[in-house]
Amino acid sequence: MATRTVITGITGRMGSTLLRLARDASDLQLVGATARPGSPAAGQDAGLVARLGAALDVAVADDLGRALDAAKADVVVDFTSAEASLAHARACAERGVALVVGSTGFTPEAHAALQAHAKVVPIVAAPNMSVGVNLVIRMAAELARVLGPSFDVEVLEAHHRMKKDAPSGTALRLAEVLADALGRTREDLTFAREGQTGARPPGEIGVQALRGGDVVGEHTVYFFGEGERIELTHRATNRDQFALGALRAARWVAGRAPGLYDMADVLGLQGKT
Repeated sequence: MATRTVITGITGRMGSTLLRLARDASDLQLVGATARPGSPAAGQDAGLVARLGAALDVAVADDLGRALDAAKADVVVDFTSAEASLAHARACAERGVALVVGSTGFTPEAHAALQAHAKVVPIVAAPNMSVGVNLVIRMAAELARVLGPSFDVEVLEAHHRMKKDAPSGTALRLAEVLADALGRTREDLTFAREGQTGARPPGEIGVQALRGGDVVGEHTVYFFGEGERIELTHRATNRDQFALGALRAARWVAGRAPGLYDMADVLGLQGKT
């Protein structure tokens, strides 16, 4: 049976990509689509709004709650913004619908609110839904454990000029995983260097961000040792892999028990080394 799916934010780049790939998936059924409140796209056909070349017989709503009330959905896939995603999580919790969230920039308070909604419905939340990136995160942690404290660790990320948050959610996730693997804390993360900084403190993990052009997303973890250097890199050349990972998560989370999951759960990586 096809998973009945609602895509939010279809006027955006990720939303339209998700809509296209969900349309082409034989095991997914599009039953709803949304745009921002007050959008002129409301009431129009989602396929035409997203410029997919054909109508989908799915009308765009400007409120997720109304879209869910109109369709018996199994899961919502959301790549809008932290603020909008939190409102969407509330709407899903009120109606018992699973949710996949790829938005970044959540404050600690917003993340706590997301966790509260996950006590009611299953939610997959990850800063990066790419299968490749999540494997890189796992490999980075293993490298850190094996190399140990004798190697200096830096995370460098690059994104397009329009990205609003820095560093990226994926870079932060990488830094947190590296810190855990090395027995360090968030206090060991350094996000900027300027002026007379002195020698690099032992145990420091640097996280730096580049912005420019149309870069979809690049993340590199550097392990600097004496006489050798290891670089672990993931480069995204389009947004399809993020959307494909999110749709994989949508298939996985529909029908799960309530809880806050991540892509390691979806990919079966939890507890593996």
